[in-house]
Amino acid sequence: MPDMRVITVNLNGIRSAGRKGFFQWLSRQRADVVCLQELKAQVDQLEDKLYWPKSFHAYYHCAEKKGYSGVGLYCRKQPERVIEGLGWQSFDREGRWIEARYGKLSVVSLYLPSGSSGDERQAVKYEVLDRLLPHMKKLKKQGRELLVCGDWNIAHQNIDIKNWRGNLKNSGFLPEERAWLDELYGPAGFVDTFRRVDPREDQFTWWSNRGQAWDKNVGWRIDYQVATPKLAQAVKSARIYKDKRFSDHAPLIMDYEFDLGD
Repeated sequence: MPDMRVITVNLNGIRSAGRKGFFQWLSRQRADVVCLQELKAQVDQLEDKLYWPKSFHAYYHCAEKKGYSGVGLYCRKQPERVIEGLGWQSFDREGRWIEARYGKLSVVSLYLPSGSSGDERQAVKYEVLDRLLPHMKKLKKQGRELLVCGDWNIAHQNIDIKNWRGNLKNSGFLPEERAWLDELYGPAGFVDTFRRVDPREDQFTWWSNRGQAWDKNVGWRIDYQVATPKLAQAVKSARIYKDKRFSDHAPLIMDYEFDLGD
């Protein structure tokens, strides 16, 4: 059975990442689906052919606010259907969910809100979490195989963050957020696919631009590929690409023994 390669990456601005060589790198990765977050652009700002890679069908769901948020998908095989948003007005205006459907499989690019700017945005984050879990459960109950990739803005366990003691009261590592992931990976029945194949410490996907976080590998693992159990069992490999930097996040590359078809 052919492998399905899925890459997820928060670009922190698609145009900025493009200038740093992201698209040249991507052309060599043999990806089947690429999930992008934090485009920071409107579609009319992406007219250059660079942003429409010729080996992919490209889909963008941009935020209404300029220079903010937005998600995208590059699909080698054309999906049967692409769904932008979840029908939640405030969430959809920020461009945070885009879903490609292939038969019973859904591959999603998700960009969960950050609560780091203050209490108001943390409240928004909690509201999204409260609504997201029932939606994912519903799709699973309908018999869909789900792969939700992206920047979840939550580190789950102590091994997923370098300075866990110093971040217990900070957004992204709050007890309530981590408990939500416990629920997602526990009773809700979803799987953190990276951890199926890589149990090691210090496997981070995001580094603050402050201090020397990158140089000292003082990072957080907040970018995930989360799957339903059957798809999770098909995971073959995972790696975090750090040879070149396109953003403050690193691409997460995963291979699944799954046939998307031609």
